[in-house]
Amino acid sequence: MISSLQGAAAHVGDDTLVVVVGGVGLSVAVTPQVARTTHVGDPVHLHTHLVVREDALSLFGFETREELTVFTQLIGVTGVGPKSAMGVLSSLTVPQIAQAVTDDDDAPFKRVSGIGPKTAKLIVVQLAGKLAVAPAQAPAAVAPHGQIPVQVTQALVGLGWSERVAAEAVASVAENAAEADRASVQALLRLTLALLGPARKEPVGG
Repeated sequence: MISSLQGAAAHVGDDTLVVVVGGVGLSVAVTPQVARTTHVGDPVHLHTHLVVREDALSLFGFETREELTVFTQLIGVTGVGPKSAMGVLSSLTVPQIAQAVTDDDDAPFKRVSGIGPKTAKLIVVQLAGKLAVAPAQAPAAVAPHGQIPVQVTQALVGLGWSERVAAEAVASVAENAAEADRASVQALLRLTLALLGPARKEPVGG
């Protein structure tokens, strides 16, 4: 099982990325939100789920572990395949999904393309009590600001910057970044790389 990817984006589509890992380009399906915040050459770190079928191996990637968890729960619902599950996560946040299930409200799922009334009801019924993220705690779980800078720092270290330089740059950018940028690994990475610049790159341990 491929549980995560860390590499550079070689291609960005509307809902797919090609991530180069060890010289091999892996195609991974992502939400449009991830695709919009990723550019060719950007460092990418995704939590992934591999779907194995007789005629294909399909990889699905997510910025947070919570999104991955909800994805695996969704594809366990009768009538919900990987594409439909990605559609749900493209249209609703983890907190919104948790709230809808808690409220026994299938209306948000009915508005997702490819999800019919019967399937929407099944999502609410079969996920009841299974979501690990409580609605009141969801914002912190979806975008844990304490974890995102760590992930960005680790990505920069993997690209060759020293941990000290990477951590200081991430802290500086996060302090002045917009809320949306601080809540996205890809956005914070891009802003930090813009600050560091290739000329300021240092070897690990420097």
